[in-house]
Amino acid sequence: MSTDGWKNFGRYGADRDRGNVHGRVALGRALEDAVERMIIEGGIKSPPSTRRGLMARMRYLMEHRGGREALAEALADVGSTANAATLRAWKNGTRTPRRVNIEAVDTAYWTLRARNVLANPQLLKDHLNRDGLGTRVEIHPINQQVVDEPRRRDNLRIRGIQVRYVWDDAVDALTAGDADTLEGIWDDIIGDLDSDYGAYQYVSYIGLGA
Repeated sequence: MSTDGWKNFGRYGADRDRGNVHGRVALGRALEDAVERMIIEGGIKSPPSTRRGLMARMRYLMEHRGGREALAEALADVGSTANAATLRAWKNGTRTPRRVNIEAVDTAYWTLRARNVLANPQLLKDHLNRDGLGTRVEIHPINQQVVDEPRRRDNLRIRGIQVRYVWDDAVDALTAGDADTLEGIWDDIIGDLDSDYGAYQYVSYIGLGA
């Protein structure tokens, strides 16, 4: 695919695959995936069906702002309620809830954890900055099979770049829904690819090593 094809994306069929998107879009998705991994990987590992896992979730819910409300809402969704004494018993491990209530506790825990992580963008910034080491970005070129054959660039390959110094701005742009800033950041990232710069303005996937 020629350089003109990248400047006029879709002229030669690249947009036939909806997975081929501008880098700013793929970067936003990659940042959202990183947030989701932070939420899950940093969460409680013990299953809620175990005494340890249940007590840990109850401690989190009882000791964090909004936890009691999140639990009450999750219990209401399954047609249950729990008074203060019952909540203390669940937290202390002296009483085991019914299965449906255990599932409600788990739902409330993950809901609150996600809310707390999303409310503190600095957590993601620190995660990506890694004390100045940055994060490796894996860039997958667009699917060339949908491009008109004479314009295909079958020599494009997955590229990896260690990226530093952009993550604070990238997270702020994601939080604000600022596509223009994400586009500028993507241009900065692929600028390190030298002559291949234009070939990665549109991509099929971006992975973050964080």
